[in-house]
Amino acid sequence: MEHLFFQLNKLKNSLKDKFIFLFLDYDGTLTSIVQNPDKAIIPRKTKEILRGLSENSYCRVAIISGRALKDIKNKISLDGIIYAGNHGLEIDGPKVKFKAPVTMRYMVMLKKIKGILKNRLSKIKGTIVEDKGLTLSVHYRLVDSKDTGLVKTIFHKTLIHYIVNNKIKIKPGKKVLEIRPPLEWDKGKIVLWLLARHKFILNGEPCIPIYIGDDVTDEDAFKALRDKGLTIFVGENEHSFAKYYLRNTREVTEFLGQVLKIKQGDNICQD
Repeated sequence: MEHLFFQLNKLKNSLKDKFIFLFLDYDGTLTSIVQNPDKAIIPRKTKEILRGLSENSYCRVAIISGRALKDIKNKISLDGIIYAGNHGLEIDGPKVKFKAPVTMRYMVMLKKIKGILKNRLSKIKGTIVEDKGLTLSVHYRLVDSKDTGLVKTIFHKTLIHYIVNNKIKIKPGKKVLEIRPPLEWDKGKIVLWLLARHKFILNGEPCIPIYIGDDVTDEDAFKALRDKGLTIFVGENEHSFAKYYLRNTREVTEFLGQVLKIKQGDNICQD
C-alpha cells in the first residue's frame, strides 16, 4: 500500500469534475478506538467537514458501521447522510430505507444466545455483550490479556451448534466477536448495492467511490471496490486489500477536508 498523501495531487484532478460517493466506517476511522464504545465521539472538526460534504450537490456520504442503526445515527446526527448500521443489515437515508429480512425464529434464538453468553462470560471482568437488535457483539477490549483466550473459547463453544447448522454467522473485528444472521450480506455487498443504485440516479454520469475503513470487516468493501475507486485503510496493515493507507483518524479528517475543498472549488459542484 502507498500513503495516500503521496498521490494526492494526482488524485485531485480525477476527483475534481466527478461525482464522489464517500463510504466511511465510524470507529477507528472517523473517531479513535476507545476502551468503551459509548465514549467514541466524532471530533467537531470532522463533523463539520462531513456536514459540508453532505450538503455538496456533487457528493454523497454514507456511514457503513457495525453499530446499530439508531446508535450510529445518534453519534453523527447529520441530515443528508446515508446511515448503514449492523454492517448494512439496516439502512436509513435520503430516499433509501432497508432492513434485512430475518425470521422471528432467528430473533428468539438471538435472545437465547444473549442470555447464555452473558451468564457464561459474567465472571470475566471487562466483557460486554452488546445487543444491537439484528446482531450481537461480544467486546473484550477491557478484558485482561490473560483472559482473552478464555473469552474466545467460551464464545465458540457456546455457538458451535448454531454455526455448523448455519443458523448464524460469526465475524471477528478489533477486540470484538459479532453474531449475525446467516445471510450473504456484508460491507462489500452493501457498498456495491448503494453505488449501483446511485449510478442509476446519475444516469451514467461519472462517479468515483471512496471507501475508508480500519477493520477486518472493511476488507469486504476494499475487495469489492478494488478496481472501481479509491480504497483507503486507516493504520498500517500490509495484508489489506486497500490500495492506499492513512496513518490515523487525524489524517482521515485532513483528507476529507481536502476533498471538501476540491468540490467547493469546482464551479459545477455549487448549488
